[in-house]
Amino acid sequence: MSVRIELDRPHAHFTNLDIISGRCILSILSPETISAITVKLEGESRTRLAGHANPRGTYDGFERDQTQLELHKLLYKILIVFPTRNLAGASSKSQYTLPPGQHVYPFQFKLPFNNDCVNNNSILNGLNALRMDMAVDGNSHVKKTLPPSLNGLPGEAEIRYYVKATVQRPAFYKENFRSVAAFMFLPIEPPRPPPNKRESYARRSHQFSPSIDVPTKPGLFRKASVADPGIPKVPPPDISIDGRLPDPAIVTCNEPLPLRILITKKNQSPATIFLQMLNIELIGYTSIRAHELRRQETTSWMVLSLSNMRMPLGNPMGNEGSRDGSRVFEVDSKLWKQHPIHNTVSPSFETCNLSRQYALDVKLGLSWGSPGNINPELTVQPIRMPVQVFSGIAPPPALLAQMASRPIATQPAPSPNLRPPGRVNGPSPGYSPGPSSSPSRPPVQAPSDHIEPSPSDIPDEAPPSYEDAMADDLAPIDGPRRDYYQQPSQTDGKASGDDDRLFPESGR
Repeated sequence: MSVRIELDRPHAHFTNLDIISGRCILSILSPETISAITVKLEGESRTRLAGHANPRGTYDGFERDQTQLELHKLLYKILIVFPTRNLAGASSKSQYTLPPGQHVYPFQFKLPFNNDCVNNNSILNGLNALRMDMAVDGNSHVKKTLPPSLNGLPGEAEIRYYVKATVQRPAFYKENFRSVAAFMFLPIEPPRPPPNKRESYARRSHQFSPSIDVPTKPGLFRKASVADPGIPKVPPPDISIDGRLPDPAIVTCNEPLPLRILITKKNQSPATIFLQMLNIELIGYTSIRAHELRRQETTSWMVLSLSNMRMPLGNPMGNEGSRDGSRVFEVDSKLWKQHPIHNTVSPSFETCNLSRQYALDVKLGLSWGSPGNINPELTVQPIRMPVQVFSGIAPPPALLAQMASRPIATQPAPSPNLRPPGRVNGPSPGYSPGPSSSPSRPPVQAPSDHIEPSPSDIPDEAPPSYEDAMADDLAPIDGPRRDYYQQPSQTDGKASGDDDRLFPESGR
């Protein structure tokens, strides 16, 4: 006897509202007695940490005195494909004998919006009594949009989705036959805010050092020379670097970054600023929890890396200069517009025991001088901005219309001192690390920057989310889908959580 699952794969990955369908194919060589054939749609988030939980509850990998495993059933749907309702209603038998040959049983499920591990883990608790080597489910649950498939942290964390078929045999000494077909899942993105002209930003300032006149050494046919004191020296530039993104800062999978890099020359130095190096990196922070143990893993994706550019910054934006003599130069966005975000980057998400957040790290190497004489001074200025990564799968218009028709909770009025006068559409602040900044004493910003919002301005209501009740009457998404890839998991051909054989570790 053998059983296998064939999935209909119209797309490289599935998303919310999709119909996942296929066939359960049972092949037998001689008459077999079975009690039922079930097909399950499952999604699970599994974490495993080994170490010692100190009083602060953080992860310490040097004291390996315990191993904690936590498993959450994010998705669990079951369908009995045999016996059918007509057959079960016409007969009171608990077992059936199938003739030799190939038997095909179609099935289909609809993927919901949110996870439902609160109810699904109650099933898991009963199974843990039979399987002591299984991960114990956690007591803390978060009901949010189903997270994306996630690999890349082997042995520590993974999120996977699969369809599992089980052929149940009534004899206690005969094992049940199973087949598992894994698939990739990428959720639809949350509702985007309406377009606006605001920008979020991170800013760094730097004052170049004045050039030093180094006399040339005498040679066989030349004399030692020194700088002519009658020639005035060029004052070094005083600059500030801005990294700007739309507000809120949202980037999309498989799309170029909507990034602007502005360099402002704040004094009247006639020197030219040269862009020597540009690195753009997306940094992901994965927060892992396994009961009392917690850990944060950092992963980075290089978007762009250029060096030895020697690119002069000319043609300032707008007018040639402002009242204070400052001039603003914008780095050509064509440098990174041809480099979309890598297809292995998962959207930002939060689930019961895993979460992923992102930050955009930009490093600029700058120098100054003239086109024929560039000073050897090179300064590398980093700026970092927290961002949200969206999947790029837009919700259907019918769903947005249903959400717009819901009553909106009232929010507190904004503080009148949220921004300085005349800065209604100005940039909102980001975060920029610097060598002088520390967690205990944040850097003091110039009066022309921004004013931090008061706590009363932060709304108490959570952002709008999708409800599973909305998915009943909505058709699958018919629109563009982004490319998404995760390294195949070692457990993709296995299922966990409900192995009800008498000898679960015996060979199949």
